[in-house]
Amino acid sequence: MGFLDNTSITVDAILTKKGRELLARGENAFQITKFALADDEVDYNLWDTAHPNGSSYYGAVIENMPVLEAFTDETQVMRYKLITLNKTTTQMPTLNIGIGDTTMNFDTSTVITANTTNGSDTSFSFTLSDTDIAYISADGNFSAATIATQQTQKTATVTGTQATLQPRSLRVAKSAKLTVEGNNTGAISVITLTTAKDPSFTT
Repeated sequence: MGFLDNTSITVDAILTKKGRELLARGENAFQITKFALADDEVDYNLWDTAHPNGSSYYGAVIENMPVLEAFTDETQVMRYKLITLNKTTTQMPTLNIGIGDTTMNFDTSTVITANTTNGSDTSFSFTLSDTDIAYISADGNFSAATIATQQTQKTATVTGTQATLQPRSLRVAKSAKLTVEGNNTGAISVITLTTAKDPSFTT
């Protein structure tokens, strides 16, 4: 990771780990169909309405901050996407999933249900950053096809109002990120999920 010189306009385009995975898969799996903008690096507490030079300088500190160089970990970028809300909005939408960082046992499924406060989402995207720790499904159905597909993918995303995670049998505990995003409001929540070691492995 590095900083970009903000005295000139720079377009720094890279592929994330997920993008590389799709590109390597072939079969037209890598298709760019949408884009989003985010302000992860902006600290709005630095908006200074008391600046002695007037309103034109309220954002001077923000505008002169260095910009982070693009990096490949999709779980750490684009976490605060820009969204369009009604002009009468007084509170930002927030996502509630009723669970924090959690350790799962391989023989017990975990169901995560999402809902939005100060907004309305009809569906949510649930992205598991590493399918080595669990399989994920929107309807609780883990068909042979779903399992086979997720065994060949590093990450997996399902869409719905809830997600079911079926932990895998592991010789050692392992963790991954679960990112939940409201598909209408852009509200987001990220937690760490850990699958405990399968006790049947004694060594």
